[in-house]
Amino acid sequence: MRTDLLALTPDSLAALTNRGLVKRATRDLDTAAPALRTDPDGTVHGDFPGGPAVSLPPGGLDGGSCTCAATGVCRHLIGLVLAYQRAGQSPDEPAALPWSPGQVTDDELTARIGARSMAAARRTEKAGYTARVRRATAADPVPQVELATATVRFLVPGDLGFVHTDAADGSWDDVVALAVWACRAADERHPGAADVRIDVGGVAEEGAGSGLERALVLAGTVLREGATHLGAGFEAVVADVRRHLDEAGLRWPLLAVDDLSDQLAAYHGRGAHYRPELLAGHLAELHARHRAVTRPDATLRSSVLGTAEAAETPLRRARLDGLGCRIRAIGGRRIAEVYLAHAASGGVFVLRRHWDDDEADGPVLARRRIGATPLAALAAGNLVTESAVRSASRELRLATGRIAKTTVSPSRGLWDGLPPSILAADVAVLARELDALPPRPIRPRIEAELVRVVPVAGVETVSYAPGDQRLDAVIADQAGDTATVSAVHTAAAPGRLDALAAALTGGEARFVSGVVRRTAGTVVIEPIGLAAGDRVVVPDLTAPAETGGLTVTAAPAADPLTAALTETRDLLAEAAHHGLSHLPPTYGTRLAAEADRLATLGLRRAAAAVTAFAAARTEGTWVDAYLRLELALDLIFP
Repeated sequence: MRTDLLALTPDSLAALTNRGLVKRATRDLDTAAPALRTDPDGTVHGDFPGGPAVSLPPGGLDGGSCTCAATGVCRHLIGLVLAYQRAGQSPDEPAALPWSPGQVTDDELTARIGARSMAAARRTEKAGYTARVRRATAADPVPQVELATATVRFLVPGDLGFVHTDAADGSWDDVVALAVWACRAADERHPGAADVRIDVGGVAEEGAGSGLERALVLAGTVLREGATHLGAGFEAVVADVRRHLDEAGLRWPLLAVDDLSDQLAAYHGRGAHYRPELLAGHLAELHARHRAVTRPDATLRSSVLGTAEAAETPLRRARLDGLGCRIRAIGGRRIAEVYLAHAASGGVFVLRRHWDDDEADGPVLARRRIGATPLAALAAGNLVTESAVRSASRELRLATGRIAKTTVSPSRGLWDGLPPSILAADVAVLARELDALPPRPIRPRIEAELVRVVPVAGVETVSYAPGDQRLDAVIADQAGDTATVSAVHTAAAPGRLDALAAALTGGEARFVSGVVRRTAGTVVIEPIGLAAGDRVVVPDLTAPAETGGLTVTAAPAADPLTAALTETRDLLAEAAHHGLSHLPPTYGTRLAAEADRLATLGLRRAAAAVTAFAAARTEGTWVDAYLRLELALDLIFP
């Protein structure tokens, strides 16, 4: 008996091919079933009445053949599998024993992916990598492993011929081995956990260096001289550091240096998006990542430095669900960020475009095209593409020259089928997930890391604070736990608040998608889209309208802890702006006053770090103080 064919579900077959092919094969089978026979070696043959002959040996669908004219896996081959399943149904068959991909041996892996791919996988294992292992459950019987470069699903127990990855064919065969080894590690360390994130391989070597030494020299020069005193020739130094980080595969520090370079260019070009606190944050981040991998209890390098991340990964045929769009204005530039859920990998990608048009706003940009598709259709549609390429930070691009292989259809907002990594059905569980996150300066630089879809079981209040031009709505999940949907007006998205209020007060809202965070113990969602009725609403792309009937509330009183930490951090950011060698005479006095303020509020460690910097004025003491304040602000969830 071919237990591998019996184990394939319609969803598994759709993952290996596509859902349309499975549906067509099912319809054909209902009309005319093939005559089946099985060889001693397990090869299954099927002869369709008046049609083609099909054969499928063990080892996966790719080994099958059909006499029809189609190339690759055809509907007749899928029909053969479905017919075999119908013929082999046995309701009295005992339940399958629990199985883990970790049980696959290295010899089996080598036989499947080849010695070259195994060698590549060993190199990645030696450097270390992070994986998320989701074991089979009654609701989802397919084990799944999320890696940096791909998501791997083991569709048939014990059979590597039916492994599915979202990477393009042949691009990353080594990920199958990495996924198996991740399951082995999870089986050893967390045998009872249904969903676990785990570090695999790698050696955190004390005193071995981080590979960021050139980047730290760059950061030291910027901090010493300040953005205001760096010459134009500094661009060559940045380029050299970027090249070194890129060659070393240090993806997260490379992105930090890119952002640092962008801030310096914005200052010298008088760009509107220059912010001293952003410049300072990028400098502190480089030091934080260096310290995290060189301290005595060092963190695994791959998760902090991004060494397991590929610069880009082409995806195989991908189905993406539009979750909405965010419109931002930076000077005269308008930036559109479309958020697309990829259920197969359990992640959210960002498709970004910009236009140098200070007259355009969300409703105008909604009609602008990305490829052949209007922005509004992408943000609120279902995208099927064979030309998608994702970056290390999960930014998505559609490869040029293949746009014809991308189709978009309207979405009805059926987001309840999204995986738990995207669909946060329980607000209390989401709150615990946010609390457990590592500190922001050393987390992976994932673009849409905190984008989630939250079901709306009820809307308790909708209010408007005119002073802040902010709309707040309290929503509840099925258990009665609440979250706050909060949006602020911007001229770049003039209809944002009107569309949000209409969707939430109209009684049709089923889901809200957005960036989640914790604020003073509350889960807050910055919305990018809503599923209301049978449509997807994108507030940033909607024209303004009169809503009325909203409760007007006063702006909340300023939190003294947040205010003190923010103002002291901004004072430290001035050091990165002016340079430690060029600070004004009154700077020390201002530092001392802020340190006293922090101590009075009970923030003694932060105060001590600021006092130490005031006394020494060195790069190390500045980094200590800045990171202390940044982490304190993260804990308060401003």
